[in-house]
Amino acid sequence: MVSIQVFESARLGPLTLKNRIVKAATFEGVMPRGQVSDELVDFHAEVARGGAAMTTVAYCAVSPDGRVHRDTIVLDRERAQQLRRLTTAVHDAGALACAQIGHAGLVANTLSNRMPTLAPSTRFSAPAMGLVRGATGEQLEAVVDNFGVAAANAVDAGFDAIEIHMGHGYLLSSFFSPNLNRRTDRYGGDTRRRAELARRVAERVRLRAGESVAVTAKFNMDDGVRRGFWLTDSLPTARLLEADGHLDALQLTGGSSLSNPMYYFRGEVPLDEFIALQPPAVGLGLRVIGRRLFRRYPFEEAFFLPQARQFRAALSMPLMLLGGINRLETVEGALDEGFDFVAMARALLREPDLVDRFRTGRTAESLCVHCMKCMPTVYSGTHCVLRSPTSTVSR
Repeated sequence: MVSIQVFESARLGPLTLKNRIVKAATFEGVMPRGQVSDELVDFHAEVARGGAAMTTVAYCAVSPDGRVHRDTIVLDRERAQQLRRLTTAVHDAGALACAQIGHAGLVANTLSNRMPTLAPSTRFSAPAMGLVRGATGEQLEAVVDNFGVAAANAVDAGFDAIEIHMGHGYLLSSFFSPNLNRRTDRYGGDTRRRAELARRVAERVRLRAGESVAVTAKFNMDDGVRRGFWLTDSLPTARLLEADGHLDALQLTGGSSLSNPMYYFRGEVPLDEFIALQPPAVGLGLRVIGRRLFRRYPFEEAFFLPQARQFRAALSMPLMLLGGINRLETVEGALDEGFDFVAMARALLREPDLVDRFRTGRTAESLCVHCMKCMPTVYSGTHCVLRSPTSTVSR
């Protein structure tokens, strides 16, 4: 029996979502040199046709140095005009559109970007392939400004919501971490000071976005790294963000693209597939350290739920549960526990029309087996390798 609550409309700040399921950000891998391609538009239009209430475009950098690599969108004025085509397609398909904005920080590939990146404190970064210098106060003022400009451009592009990336070891997330942030100025030290940059960014994004757009954050509960950001820090930080009142919801996540990426994926590690797609020198390095970098975590349904319950008990603001949600029963259970929305990613790569299939009673569980072989496809267009390239969403 289909739960009525899952498919009732719900409020997210100023928005009304048609149901409680949103498409989480998954890097689409179809933005050559940061351009908005037909493939990117089709990717999100298909999810929208498939019944999700909102789909999230990932990852839009707030500045050129904040890109993950050269094939990352920078949400400037030119790209905003290009993205209007995407938001229009999503709206025409009956869904809302969200732009995830952020600065990659230590996760940025500086060789691909051909420019330096930023960190809370000076340290070596494998993704950056070298030493990253701690940001100056002046550089951090520019980061806050850049988030505000990107937010305004997102509104101009027709996005209904903006998600600030505060997770996975990206710049704002790295400032939260006692392991990565060794500063002694206003942006480092205790939990409150390490949250200062993210709080200023949230305030600026809200100011520039206005009141007609929802502002959310993808927020790390747990870095999955020794001496990293954990519940003893993340819960007080979330309370600060809630008290500030600039965010309409938190999407709860964990793990570090810098040090422990499998913590937010779970399942088999597709190491052979990753190695096959790398230049010989990089592939050799992955053979040596790959098992250490890509640790194996067995897949469990709703694997972030135990940590997320701590946040539901501590906060009154809307929360989105993320992490390995495959079954309608799991969605219903999350709503029963007080979560306002669930965010799905891999399951919607396998079946973009899964939400409609849930709604009409055609299925109660995704076909996704969490083999994680979709991970290496980011280099050629993110997709499920088990899905026929000619398959289409059921109408």
